[in-house]
Amino acid sequence: MTFEETGLKPEILKAIAEMGFVNPTPIQEITISHLISSTQDLVALAQTGTGKTAAFGLPVINNISMQVKEVQSLILCPTRELCLQITRDLDKYSAYIPGFKSIAVYGGADITKQIRELKSGGQIVVGTPGRVHDLIRRKILNISAIRWLILDEADEMLTMGFKEELDAILSTTPKEKQTLLFSATMPLGISEIKSKYLNNALEMSVGKRNAGAENVEHHYYVVHAKDKYATLKRIADNYPDCYAIVFCRTRMETREVAEQFMADGYNADALHGDLSQAQRDQVMARFRSKQIQMLVATDVAARGLDVTELSHVINYSMPDDPEIYIHRSGRTGRAGKNGISVTIVHMKETGRLKQIEKLSRKKFERKMVPGGEEIVEKQLFHLIERVKNVDISSGQVEKYLPQILEQFDGMSHSDIVKHFVSLEFNELLDYYKNARDLNIRAEIPRDSFSRNDRGSERGGDRLKFTKLFINAGKKQNLNASGLIGMINEFSGRRNIEIGKIDIQRKFSFFEIDSNYERDLVNALNNVAIEGHVINIGRVESTAGQEASSEGGGSFRSEGRSGGGFGGGYGGGNRDGRREGGFNDRGDRPRRRRN
Repeated sequence: MTFEETGLKPEILKAIAEMGFVNPTPIQEITISHLISSTQDLVALAQTGTGKTAAFGLPVINNISMQVKEVQSLILCPTRELCLQITRDLDKYSAYIPGFKSIAVYGGADITKQIRELKSGGQIVVGTPGRVHDLIRRKILNISAIRWLILDEADEMLTMGFKEELDAILSTTPKEKQTLLFSATMPLGISEIKSKYLNNALEMSVGKRNAGAENVEHHYYVVHAKDKYATLKRIADNYPDCYAIVFCRTRMETREVAEQFMADGYNADALHGDLSQAQRDQVMARFRSKQIQMLVATDVAARGLDVTELSHVINYSMPDDPEIYIHRSGRTGRAGKNGISVTIVHMKETGRLKQIEKLSRKKFERKMVPGGEEIVEKQLFHLIERVKNVDISSGQVEKYLPQILEQFDGMSHSDIVKHFVSLEFNELLDYYKNARDLNIRAEIPRDSFSRNDRGSERGGDRLKFTKLFINAGKKQNLNASGLIGMINEFSGRRNIEIGKIDIQRKFSFFEIDSNYERDLVNALNNVAIEGHVINIGRVESTAGQEASSEGGGSFRSEGRSGGGFGGGYGGGNRDGRREGGFNDRGDRPRRRRN
């Protein structure tokens, strides 16, 4: 099928032809014709990088009336970066439609400028839920006449804590509209939105739910935790043309890895929540233009970074949620290209690979960390290939050639080559001389590990977990990633084994390596985060591990109760929602001591 066969207007076909569009992707093929000719609501399940923006953007632009002055379509997405990316794409698709305008509204930017743009008028508004909700409450954004409501990456919007804003926005939209919900996964929250706000929705799915991309290979390396950074460097050296995102768990880890990486001479930079928006934009622009070869980032910071040519995704730290791995790996292998997803795991994490394999329906291939000799050989022949492919047609070197040859008088051809190669490679040869083996050579029986390696036998030692209670939950925007970030921050460690996490509405339970229980309780108890005083203690129940996730079993606090559950989590707004604190995806929470 070609785009001409979808029924799109000639102006749109001309624009996308100039963009290099030839044949629709599967999600585009399924949705475009349907949306052009039908007003039925739609739920489309497709992975990151499958061309969803064109799937909904092209038919909506095609059907919009240029005679109507009101906003006709509202597109909601989770992040500023994705908002801007969608707006840029819509502008390209509509390049040959005179007077067509799409407006981006998002937090972290001057709202007065966005208000001016809205007052000047436009056909499509693309926004993040917090800022859109704010503009609706101010009676600046009028969505009473929209014909299309589009929720892009709806699962991510729920994960980021935008459910209240989504409910408020959706409840104010007109009944006579077409709602399009695009999501990579179908969690319970998405099912609730579908049943509550969509009418007789048609459900379409491209590929298997939660399945990894078909053209991505999945590799993993097993090393000791202390050797993770050295392994990362060897991976980078072993793939000289690597163009990759390196995912870390926390802002602190991202900063540390990126700073060390750059100090060691690698073409890298960091992307995390501590950067100003101007710094983030600068880093992302340099990465898109390939001035940066390897971007070290947190999951939150990398959202909306639309790069189609990544050769690798490197999981320096395994994600807390297996579905996050699928999102990460889906960033490579796009636009028909092949990609490699690499995961660096230490011994305690090997059991978690099986969970990801099961969810993604992909088999991971164990690789050996390359040795010094192997890397030097790879780098050497990469240099030779570059030298062979250098363009010498300009003849600019010709006038210097006699003097150059005179300098090499008396030297053989092989000696000259040796000199050039040594100039480039002596430092690398010295670095990898007698390089030690980083691999854990013992075969790892992964099938012998239980769910999260909790309580499993490892080398004859049984890891013991203590179940703890904390007086914060979903109401305080706490999620699993944020809880792990708190544990990392207040314990001062990033390698504490964490077992099952159970986030309830106003409180949560989690399991932690018993060796670190008292240190964590002492460090975190009575600390105020975003105005909410933390109370943490051990759950007293039979066998410790079987306490009810609904709150069964008592808990023993190691200190006084510092406050109730409903503390304020205000502070600066980002897209109109509560910022920082618990839902910061494992990054460092702002806090103070009482």
